[in-house]
Amino acid sequence: MNYLSTRGGMSGIAFRDAVLTGMARDGGLLLPETIPDVSRKLMSWKNLPYEELAFEIMRLYADIPEDDLRRLIHKSYSVFRDPEVTPVRKVGDVHILELFHGPTLAFKDVALQFLGNLFDYSLAERKEEMNILAATSGDTGSAAIHGVRGLKRVRIFVMHPYGKVSKTQERQMTTVLDKNVFNIAVQGSFDDCQQIMKTIFNDLAFKDRYSLGAVNSINWARLLAQIVYYFYAAFRVMKTTGKTRIRFSVPTGNFGDIFAGYLATKMGLPVAKLVLATNENDILARFFNTGDYSIGHVRPTISPSMDIQIASNFERYLYYRLNCDPKRLSALMKDFQSCGSLKVVRPSGGSVDEIFAAGAGNTDETLDTIRNYYETYGYLLDPHSAVGVAVGTRFMNSAEPTICLATAHPAKFSEAIIHATGKNVATHPLINDLEGLPTRCEILPSSVKAVSEYVERKISDARVQDCE
Repeated sequence: MNYLSTRGGMSGIAFRDAVLTGMARDGGLLLPETIPDVSRKLMSWKNLPYEELAFEIMRLYADIPEDDLRRLIHKSYSVFRDPEVTPVRKVGDVHILELFHGPTLAFKDVALQFLGNLFDYSLAERKEEMNILAATSGDTGSAAIHGVRGLKRVRIFVMHPYGKVSKTQERQMTTVLDKNVFNIAVQGSFDDCQQIMKTIFNDLAFKDRYSLGAVNSINWARLLAQIVYYFYAAFRVMKTTGKTRIRFSVPTGNFGDIFAGYLATKMGLPVAKLVLATNENDILARFFNTGDYSIGHVRPTISPSMDIQIASNFERYLYYRLNCDPKRLSALMKDFQSCGSLKVVRPSGGSVDEIFAAGAGNTDETLDTIRNYYETYGYLLDPHSAVGVAVGTRFMNSAEPTICLATAHPAKFSEAIIHATGKNVATHPLINDLEGLPTRCEILPSSVKAVSEYVERKISDARVQDCE
């Protein structure tokens, strides 16, 4: 399988080159040249354990020897605390897909454990190094750090918005003191961090000089790993309910997680509806309900990983929405960059896309959902997962079971849980162990110049030390 850029400037790219490149050199995002139809394989896949299912799906996209791919998959998921990796629980009228059993208690671990091992494998083979530059709204940073910490050929620079992630999310990043890990608190929003990252990546001379790579969901391997759990969850729920089609409700801000579900659907998974759930930062919900994608102001909420206005994976969806026409997409993205909005034509009386339903859950609804599920079922939802459940239940259909993605362990957001339940019931040993640990982080202004100079200085210092 080869890869191409959404903007048409790159094609015929091998899988490992696509992974190490991250963002396309023309400013676009990479996608496989074709999406395989696996409809005829569903029956033979339905009872596979997680690692075997991951192998069957990933081998369709990855040019890696089969034995090596199996080893990478096993190394990535053997560290998860549940033997199913991403188990499904029936809670009331919904099915909860728990994606938080990895090292940092967030769904990002599913992709970033695999991506970290894939980087290590590919760089060792080529005898190269990589300097990762990432932006995080909370969970990507800690998952990426834990995926690559201690690796000899990788350094990682993670930007997070200063004071705008949870205390637990911040400590999960800044308490990692490995010499290849650098935390940056940017005095701005997540969108500022993301724009700094994209601007630096578009400076091709700088990118090449310092061997920059990406772990954000702009990296195709992130999406590939996430496709797997849509198949895994669907098979389990269809088996227990006897239904032949299912619905997914996905809390999302950057459009990566739900886009993986969209790709699973394009591959032939029998999904009746993808329910897109946002918080008050509802740019994506507004788009799928009206066709208007316009930037607003970021509103801080109790679900901070979704406090985003510019969704980095949305360009990939638009590429398919525009019938894979890179010229039309490039023109649309250029207009969006200049005016902060874009529109697509919606059929008269119809929806933007029949596979999507969309809604926003505000803070009161989120807290009510956490409280109700705890009091009724004894089940704790983190605030992001609660948004997904709150919105997902609006679109339920008795003929098609609803699977709600639980994207983080509630212990990562204990303040919100206390607010909702009045009790300190969201705890986890991995979180408790962070208390009192030393931290390391650099606070920088929201400036491309400040961040690029910091990255340049730290890489130069590290290379000197490596030679001593």
